[in-house]
Amino acid sequence: MTAGQREPVPVTSDAVPVTSDPVLTRYRVMAYIVGVLLLVLVFVGMPLKYFADRPQTVAVVGMLHGFLYIVYLAAAAMLAFKRRWPIGRTLLVLLAGTVPFLTFIVERDVMRRERAAVPRTVVQG
Repeated sequence: MTAGQREPVPVTSDAVPVTSDPVLTRYRVMAYIVGVLLLVLVFVGMPLKYFADRPQTVAVVGMLHGFLYIVYLAAAAMLAFKRRWPIGRTLLVLLAGTVPFLTFIVERDVMRRERAAVPRTVVQG
C-alpha cells in the first residue's frame, strides 16, 4: 500500500446499501407497496365495509392489492431464484403479502441476510 492510500475497514452498519441490484430493489419496493395496501384493506377498508356500509374502499383497494400481490410474487420469485433460496424460505417470502405486517418483517429479514452475505469495506477517512 502506498503512502497516499488508506486501508479499507470492514463496515458493520445496516445503513450501508447492500448493492444496486435491480432484482432486490424491485422486491423491496413491491414488498412495501403490497404491505401498505394490505394494511389499508384490513384496517380501513374492512371496517368501512362492515361498520359504515361503504364497500367501495374494499372493492378498489382489494383489487389493487390483488393485482400488485401478483407482481410482488413475480418479484419475490425472481429474487429467490437468483439467490437460490431454499423452498421453505421462498414460500415464507411469497406468502408474506397475505398477512398484515408480515411483509415488513420478512422484507427486513431478507435485507438482514443480504447484508450479511455481501462483504463490505470502506476507506477509513
